[in-house]
Amino acid sequence: MKINGQAAIVTGGASGLGAATARRLAALGAKVGILDRDAARAEAVAAEVGGIAASCDVSDSDGVAGALEHVRAQHGAARIVVNCAGIGTPRRMIGRDGPMPLAEFERVIRVNLIGTFNVTRLAAGAITALEPFENGERGVVVMTASIAAFEGQIGQAAYSASKGGIVALTLPLARELAQFGVRVLTIAPGIFETPLLGELPPEAQASLGASVPFPKRLGNPDEYAQLVVQICENVFLNGETIRLDGALRMPPR
Repeated sequence: MKINGQAAIVTGGASGLGAATARRLAALGAKVGILDRDAARAEAVAAEVGGIAASCDVSDSDGVAGALEHVRAQHGAARIVVNCAGIGTPRRMIGRDGPMPLAEFERVIRVNLIGTFNVTRLAAGAITALEPFENGERGVVVMTASIAAFEGQIGQAAYSASKGGIVALTLPLARELAQFGVRVLTIAPGIFETPLLGELPPEAQASLGASVPFPKRLGNPDEYAQLVVQICENVFLNGETIRLDGALRMPPR
């Protein structure tokens, strides 16, 4: 798919991987709608890229429907949907204070997994009604997992479960939407320079970067955005989870 002139939705677009994706898509001529809980930061990125911001919780059905309609009214229906919204709450299942509160596990699953499905089902519903291109394609959905889906560390039970669920969603959704010419893929990033990781001391960040086989550094959010672009443009990519991690395999802790 040619990105120029297409409407795109990026969740979690106010920072990190989402903001980098919004910038790169806009630079290639896309009309970008940014969905994020942080309204102020979403508005700032939208102003920077000439897009539109809409504040919502991705796990809220009515909220996402309203946000998508707000963007659609100005940009038209999006053919590109990139799910970057997510949270991470490190906690052992059995800690010093006893079992992990069930509500904490549910919250991570709700935002990361249910939120991704919620945005995808609503956005894809609109894509299937669009006219196809000459090659039969109507649109593409990109979801974001993590290498924690495969090598979850101690304390990542909720996060790994949520990201593993996204990996498991990829193929059945790609198969279901194939009849409409809508592709579905997932990116599983390794350790990237994001606001969450930025809270760690510099020495801790350097240590994490050194653990990557090559290149020995943290991933740059724009490298994630580059892969989104390649997914959009290469129509034969479909139904796959792509690791983006410099060959990193996470240890138990």
